Amino acid sequence: MKILLLDKNHPLITEQLLAKNFILEEDFTSPYDEVCNKIENYDGIIIRSRIPLDQNFLEKAKNLKFIARVGAGMENIDIPVAEKLGIQLINSPEGNRDSVAEHVLGMLLLIMNRLFIASQEVKNGIWKREENRGDELLGKTVGLIGYGNMGKATARRLSGFGCKVIFYDILPGLSDEFATQVTFEELKKSSEVISLHIPLTSETHDLIDEVFIGEMKNDFYFVNTARGKNVETKSLVNALKSGKVKGACLDVLEYEKSSFEHLETENEDLKYLLDSENVIVTPHIAGWTHQSKEKLAQFIVDKIVASYC
Repeated sequence: MKILLLDKNHPLITEQLLAKNFILEEDFTSPYDEVCNKIENYDGIIIRSRIPLDQNFLEKAKNLKFIARVGAGMENIDIPVAEKLGIQLINSPEGNRDSVAEHVLGMLLLIMNRLFIASQEVKNGIWKREENRGDELLGKTVGLIGYGNMGKATARRLSGFGCKVIFYDILPGLSDEFATQVTFEELKKSSEVISLHIPLTSETHDLIDEVFIGEMKNDFYFVNTARGKNVETKSLVNALKSGKVKGACLDVLEYEKSSFEHLETENEDLKYLLDSENVIVTPHIAGWTHQSKEKLAQFIVDKIVASYC
């Protein structure tokens, strides 16, 4: 089988697939149109996020048997068209679930205990104790939206901090020893922390908006390591200003380019997030550890080999 690699990933992908007699070609720079013009020559494609695989692309991929996404999110693929054409879709959410879960905990500990603020103050000769009194995770009810690989890994860690973890998911019967499944209404009624672990779909676009925030019974901390467009930023900013959202931990932003490589928009809402003491912002790196890079690649290789060797 002939496979096209469109993004740089861990070298084990190339090493192990070559050892299994796959033919590999790399193209990390050609734009969309050039890749479209040659995609019919390949049986498989391995991607991250550089190029969208839309209907036009997929219809030109006349011999494509699989698309392998090194990561979890599949929103840059026209999934209904791929399924109609019989193209197998492969991803590897197992590979970065642990790094995402650790990132969630790290950001929450930073914001709730004012660690970044206090550290910067001391480095600038400012010594404040009462102003930097923290808020404990112990005893908090944490509501997870989505209970797949990322949600489960996060719940496992939160349970070790003495939190009560509840979650909402569209699939039934997912409760386990770390978290209890509840209705969406119960989640909004009980949660003191909300953390997103969902894909970006038409149903989850702007899921966190003015209505959702208004229906939250408690003032709450908010964490997003999923997709920036799951959140209506203006509503989040207004809730931060009012105090309804006590602090926000954002690894993803509504204004990211689709490739996740940089921000493509600047406005007053973004400026507020970047300037606020009550917001932690990181550059889409929750799943981005040295260990996850290798694990993401290994899961992809194992799934390709299991299907085509």
